[in-house]
Amino acid sequence: MQSPADFAGRRVTVAGLGVSGVPAARALAGLGARVTVVNSSDGERERAQAAELEELGATVRLGDGDTLPEGTELVVTTPGWKPASPLFAAAGKAGVEVWGDVELAWRLRGPDSAPWLAVTGTNGKTTTVRMLASILQAAGLRTAAVGNIGVPLVDVVLGEGQPDGASYDVLAVELSSYQLHWAPSVRAHSAAVLNLAPDHLDWHGSMAAYAADKGRIYEGNTVACVYNAADPATEELVRAADVEEGCRAIGFTLGTPGPSQVGVVEGILVDRAFVENRQQQAQELAEVSDVTPAAPHNIANALAAAALARAFGVAPAAVRDGLRAFHPDAHRIQHIADLGNVRYVDDSKATNTHAAEASLAAYEHIVWIAGGLAKGATFDELVQKSAARLRGVVLIGADRALIREALARHAPDVPVVDLDRTDTGAMSEAVREASRLAEPGDTVLLAPACASMDMFVNYNKRGEAFADAVGELTARDH
Repeated sequence: MQSPADFAGRRVTVAGLGVSGVPAARALAGLGARVTVVNSSDGERERAQAAELEELGATVRLGDGDTLPEGTELVVTTPGWKPASPLFAAAGKAGVEVWGDVELAWRLRGPDSAPWLAVTGTNGKTTTVRMLASILQAAGLRTAAVGNIGVPLVDVVLGEGQPDGASYDVLAVELSSYQLHWAPSVRAHSAAVLNLAPDHLDWHGSMAAYAADKGRIYEGNTVACVYNAADPATEELVRAADVEEGCRAIGFTLGTPGPSQVGVVEGILVDRAFVENRQQQAQELAEVSDVTPAAPHNIANALAAAALARAFGVAPAAVRDGLRAFHPDAHRIQHIADLGNVRYVDDSKATNTHAAEASLAAYEHIVWIAGGLAKGATFDELVQKSAARLRGVVLIGADRALIREALARHAPDVPVVDLDRTDTGAMSEAVREASRLAEPGDTVLLAPACASMDMFVNYNKRGEAFADAVGELTARDH
């Protein structure tokens, strides 16, 4: 923890604009730092952001992200900048520290600041953090879902955006692997790693480096390290962490929980971790039906959120009430419509194979719409695990051939429609083809297992295109 006065007159370079760079630069300028912002791109949006920051006294260099400004004493980076960037190499050579925006927020906390309940993982972070915030609110606590979820932590710790200026009791914090890489000092009250699967390896360099950055979330935990009992890699991260004395490892499982776990028994979410006699007792928290949607991976998210809330002392009734009150964001296994006894579900957020596997596991008979930018992924394991559920597949996007080849190897009898187009209008044709393949009782599922940028601005736009295409269908089409 540092005094805001420590930044007065300090020469700080902020690497990148965007969602987190602008708040960091604004905060540092407000503390009296001599701020220079460097940003590789130089577009209309960046110029508007630069004008705002220059009015606050910052210097902004657009189109130059490689050169370390002379006299820099500290670099604060936004999450997207790779560790191998020339700017950071120059900082290392000059002996200049590099912090992320989360590290800056942590250092700027006041002495009575709210503790953090932190969540990371390859998939499910945002949903789990929002569930956790809903549970904490149901317990009467003043909280917010912040961090990688879109609310900059710098703004939160400096008190911006709070309706009445009152302080928070606790924060539900989503942290990405990028943010954790640059946040060596963060110490959460309790934290969870939901799952680990290959992702962002171009940024981290290897799966081992990616996992190590995820594992940073457990460092210094004081009460609980929550891990996924079905994912041994998450438990290994707990074992490797240096935590405060008395901090406990708490597992979550979709099966019957053992001592120091939360899990599911006959449709009931139960706690055998935060009860007086965990060897012989279990506490009912909620029913599976209290979770929307009640897909297996979403039940796992709910259990992780419940474990973190219970670690903070939240009563069982608040877990139930918070889960009942929670509704997931759009494009996350979102039910769009039922037409001709066929369900249409938008999981455009399933941008990697791990997320798509969880989504496919939630339904019995599926016409799968998949494809986009593979980001180096392979699809054999996903297809092998899901083949028995597939009624048919419609492929779109630049890297659809990779999925088609995996289907040919592991599900050769499943009908495949390969749409040789990457324009945004392809989604309408994809939905029509999926509708043709579907039988009563089936689910048409958009779970692309790929990124969207070959065809759409982001996964939100892809999901909206799917919903619009479903809206174009009529009962006659079935």
